[in-house]
Amino acid sequence: MPLNSKIQKVLVIGSGPIVIGQAAEFDYSGTQACMAIKEEGIEVVLVNSNPATIMTDKEVADKIYIEPLTLDVLERIIEKERPDSLLAGMGGQTGLNLAVELYEKGILQKYNVNVIGTKIEAIKRGEDRELFRHLMKQINQPVIESEIVTDLDSGLRFAEKIGYPVIVRPAYTLGGTGGGIAEDEKELRAILETGLKLSSIGQVLLEKSVKGWKEIEYEVIRDSQGNCITVCNMENIDPVGVHTGDSIVVAPSQTLSDKEYQMLRSAAIDIINAVGIEGGCNVQFALNPDSFQYAVIEINPRVSRSSALASKATGYPIARVATKIALGYSLDEIKMK
Repeated sequence: MPLNSKIQKVLVIGSGPIVIGQAAEFDYSGTQACMAIKEEGIEVVLVNSNPATIMTDKEVADKIYIEPLTLDVLERIIEKERPDSLLAGMGGQTGLNLAVELYEKGILQKYNVNVIGTKIEAIKRGEDRELFRHLMKQINQPVIESEIVTDLDSGLRFAEKIGYPVIVRPAYTLGGTGGGIAEDEKELRAILETGLKLSSIGQVLLEKSVKGWKEIEYEVIRDSQGNCITVCNMENIDPVGVHTGDSIVVAPSQTLSDKEYQMLRSAAIDIINAVGIEGGCNVQFALNPDSFQYAVIEINPRVSRSSALASKATGYPIARVATKIALGYSLDEIKMK
């Protein structure tokens, strides 16, 4: 499909402040996105609270707002600029969460702003732990024994049932924030209380630990026509139990057999088709080192921190291609520079 001629002005939400010890991969993706949009002669409105980024340089976007990333501020900017489209997946978890909140509060509908790229419903299928787990069961993808909890007591009961250690994964947070591995009830109480507070929807996934399994990631891109490619796969040198954001990661994988590689590649493509991704997506697997048993850990229905690594390792501009897909192009129409 050619460029969507209805898109004239796009709002791009940045990822906000960079915390000490946290890298700046989302500045990379946001900058690529803005440049890819401007190439098409489309006006770009960028909002980011962090001035110390390349994306807030005046050459990158047509209008730049260095403002707090809150719903009130974003609504005022939308009211003033009247963008017809919103690109949600280039500002990390912050940008993604704000896009969902703008949609749920009716602000996007009020000002006739259309979400381009991966749609809100698909974002929810990828981010909401319960919806994602249900979808994986529908397409026969293995998931670790788990339960969604929204309060401390139900979490403690489930942990007692499956035994410790237990992995805690809050919904809608970046880099495993608020999560961790609880070795006993005391640790679970502390981690779960934090996770429930930090999740924007008060939802946490508790799952049986597969600590020690290999952690494998696939960077996958899909267009609106259903065409898919795997840009590369990556292997965490550290096993499951060390968050991928804190692990040393190599691309391509070093210890997988071809059978394991193809098995997980096929699973990654099936997953992004089922979720309905239109753009980039990161799929994470746990693989038993002593068998072909694997389980789906989670996906990021956006350009992730791993996408920057994959782009640098392969030379494939994931953020740029994902943006072109959001503008209406299919994979076979996108020219590489």
